[in-house]
Amino acid sequence: MFYGAMKIVLGNPIKAAFRPWVEGIENIPSEGPAILASNHLSFSDSFFLPAVLDRQVTFIAKAEYFYSPGIKGKLTAAFFRGVGQVPVDRSGARGAGEAAVKSGLAVLERGELFGIYPEGTRSPDGRLYRGKPGGLARVALASGAPVIPVAMIDTEKVQPPGTVRPKLSIRPGIRIGKPLDFERYRGMESDRFILRSVTDEVMYEIMKLSGQEYVDIYATAAKRQIAEAAKAAAEKDQEQKRTGKTGADDRTQERSGT
Repeated sequence: MFYGAMKIVLGNPIKAAFRPWVEGIENIPSEGPAILASNHLSFSDSFFLPAVLDRQVTFIAKAEYFYSPGIKGKLTAAFFRGVGQVPVDRSGARGAGEAAVKSGLAVLERGELFGIYPEGTRSPDGRLYRGKPGGLARVALASGAPVIPVAMIDTEKVQPPGTVRPKLSIRPGIRIGKPLDFERYRGMESDRFILRSVTDEVMYEIMKLSGQEYVDIYATAAKRQIAEAAKAAAEKDQEQKRTGKTGADDRTQERSGT
């Protein structure tokens, strides 16, 4: 009931304001369990996709969003539950991966739609990164549910990092691919090579739908590299300011051989 109310309060205004276009909506089954595996460009992905679907789709979210203290914490928890997200406890030996599997299976056992981002985190630069096999493939093989590849288009342009107001001039899109059947691997979720193969097949379909450049490393590693590069650049800038040197000074010295 709460999900339906939130869909009216949030979903309808989102569709009216941004007019997201959709291709392949017929690939979403009218009933029964299915896994929606999507690329991840923006925090708004979890709002745009449910907004255009008639059925409820359940994503996973950090447990911290659900158990923060105070009135603000309660309102945040109510909001995330209202938009169809369930908490994932990242503590324990296997952390979020194990929690995601359990949450996903519970959703699918109820005959519902389970949404997951195989990249594990948002893309730092708009490219498509290697999928993590721990959640998606294990849920697919353990449940037998079809995997439906989804591509979010231009959602990162709606409200780029650092901006306050969303850009209503941007019309994001969603492409939904045909269901992928991995029944041939059913019960083989403990085989890491099978998990990798299933994940790569799904990511390939997402790449075809999205048109993104594919990068064969994890997005978390890419974010770490970007952060390290930014830190190194900042430290170099500080050192140049401290010594009174600039990049132009360094290049002049290199050309003069001093």
